[in-house]
Formats: sequence, structure tokens, C-alpha cells
Amino acid sequence: MTMNTTEIFLIAMAIIFSLPWLIWRAGRTDYYAPLVVVQILTGIALGPGVLGRFYPDYYAFVFTPAVVQSLNGIAWWAVMLFVMIAGIELDLRQAWVHRRESSITAGLALGTPLLFGCLAASLLLFHDGWIGRRALTWQFVLGVGMACSVTALPILILLMEKLAILRQPIGQRILRYASLDDIAIWGVLALILMDWGRVGKQLAFLLVFALLGYAFRALMRRLTDRDRWHVALIWLAVCSFGADWAGLHFMVGAFLAGAIIDTEWFDQRRMDLLRHHVLLVAMPVFFLSTGLRTTWTLGGEAVFTAAGLLLIAAVGGKLLGTRIAGQLLGWPPGEASLIGWLLQTKALIMIIFANILLDKDLISSETFTALLLMAVVSTMLTVPVVAPKLKRWQELVGRHR
Repeated sequence: MTMNTTEIFLIAMAIIFSLPWLIWRAGRTDYYAPLVVVQILTGIALGPGVLGRFYPDYYAFVFTPAVVQSLNGIAWWAVMLFVMIAGIELDLRQAWVHRRESSITAGLALGTPLLFGCLAASLLLFHDGWIGRRALTWQFVLGVGMACSVTALPILILLMEKLAILRQPIGQRILRYASLDDIAIWGVLALILMDWGRVGKQLAFLLVFALLGYAFRALMRRLTDRDRWHVALIWLAVCSFGADWAGLHFMVGAFLAGAIIDTEWFDQRRMDLLRHHVLLVAMPVFFLSTGLRTTWTLGGEAVFTAAGLLLIAAVGGKLLGTRIAGQLLGWPPGEASLIGWLLQTKALIMIIFANILLDKDLISSETFTALLLMAVVSTMLTVPVVAPKLKRWQELVGRHR
């Protein structure tokens, strides 16, 4: 019996939501691999590089072009919501109050892995198959370098909640550093995506965004809490459309849409619930669609070697940067390492960043796969490494009080 597209789509949705959850629950992986990491890994396993290679008939049956197109639509909206929430959660006021400490730490925590990542990208250029077809050399090098510098602010919040330090002074400091880096990351991405053939459209978008943003903020101040949620979603769609029309990317527009929204306009508990529900209801589809884009045509050994090189650049650079910051600012022993390991968390934001680079053909599918593996491993390392360090640091701080 032949199944129609709706039935196959529902089979795909059942797989997306059941398989990662069963692995996560049965394997009790939460300490090493949170559910989001398991979902990303499952997406890779269900992609053309694994399922498509070993069971091509099953892959072709479930992930037909029509089904993939439907899944992509859900994934686009999910990631737009997620990126907007990340923009809303930026709190630059506290960063300004503590601007010397925040700028030194954020600058070194971003700049050092960026330098290491650019060096790693330069090494990849010696071999064919890593750079995208439309990329200039500087775009590829800077894009991969910035991917090594990314801190996943939403995932960082989830991990610090798990470690019970989110509302503590150390957690708020780390959020300040990550927030500044987030601004820099999206700014550099806009530079990388700048299309000089369409620079007029892009400048027009930024000008219109500034004017509409002023009017939008004035409107939001006058609205009730209930109406603000609806208007924010309209604003998200409009900004994302404008950025994509201008040739930047709809996710750049989504981030800008959230970045000019004040956190206090919304109830924090409801915002936390929205982030949780987006992760629960829609983001698994994004992880699956991300997995469908992974390829291994250069060979698994080459991709894993590249991922290892990028992991060393990302983690080593972040740890070195925070260590230098700690020496300059006189942090107590162990604090720089603790902060560095938390800030090196990649996962979602880096995957979103890499998706944009792949969409614009600035990196190849093999580079995307290597970056994806690097992001997964860096996130899996965070809690197992940070938990014992945090315990020793808290004992040390307690003895000095």
C-alpha cells in the first residue's frame, strides 16, 4: 500500500520525537549528553551519511523531498523563535556597569579562540573540499574562526541552571561575558555575509530596521503584556523577511528582532517556559533537518580529523583567553578554568551559525559536519569537566570567607 505525504511526514515526526528521547531516558545520558545533544546526534545518524548510506531504501522512503520541505518549514520557524529569545535574553546593562572586567574577559574569550580557529581554517585550505564554492578565502577563514569562538548563550543558561549557579554572582558574570560575545558574533556574521553587489539593499534594510525599531519600542511600551507576545511574533517575521530579502540571512533578522526587545517587557517565568517549549516542541525538527545536511564524502577519517583540530582550537583558545583574563584581573585560583569551560559550550548557536555559512555556500558540507561534531563534543564535555571544578572552587571560596 502506497502512503501519502502526510502519513510519511507523521512517521518522520514520530521518529524525531521518540528515538532521541528513548535513547536519552534509557541510556541516562543527561550528565554527559543533555537531551539536545542526543537529538543532534540522532539527527546526524538519521542523515544521508549514516542511515542514507547503510539503509538507503529506508532513508529514501521516510525523507522524501516533500517531507523534507515540510520539516524545513517547521525548523525555520523554530530556530527563528529560538534566536529571537537569545536576543531578548541579552543583558548589556550589567555589562556596561562592569565594563572593564566584562570587556577584557569577553574580548579575550572571543579573540583567542577566533585566532586559533582562523589558523585551523587556514590549515584546512591546504586540502580540497572544505571551502564553500561561493566563499572568498577571508570569508571561510573568518567564518570557521568565529564558529570556534561561539558561546551558546541559551545552552549555557540551561547548563548553569543544572549546576545551580545561574542566579549566583559567578553565573551572572558569565552571562555578561557571553552576552558581549554574542553581540560580536552576530556583528561579524553580518560582515561575512555582506554582499557588496547588494550593499544598497543591505544598508536600506539596516536603515529601515533602525527607524521601525524605534517605533516598535515605543509601541511595545504602550501595550499590555498579553499583546506584547503577539506583536513580538509579528516583529520577528517582518525582521527575518527583511534581512533575508537584503541578502543577510533570516536568522540575522531574528537575532536583531530580539536584541532590541527589553527583557523586562516580559515575565521572566513565561519567557523561560517559552524557551523550554520551543526546545521541546519544535527544535528537535531543526536538529533532524541539520542532520540531513551532513555528508562524509571526503571520508570519515578526514572529517573526524578536522573536527578534532577545530575542537582543540575552540576549547584551547577559550581556556587560554580566560586564563589571560584571570591573570590581568586577579581572579582567585581555579576561577579562570571554570569560566573558560562554561564559555566554550557550543551546541545550538554554533550549529545555527554553521547552518548560515552552509546556506550561503561559504563552507562545504564536510566542513559543516566537522563543525557539528566539534559543537557536540564541546557541549558534552562541559558538565563532566565543570562539576568537579565547581565543587573545588566553591570549597576554596568558602574557606576564604
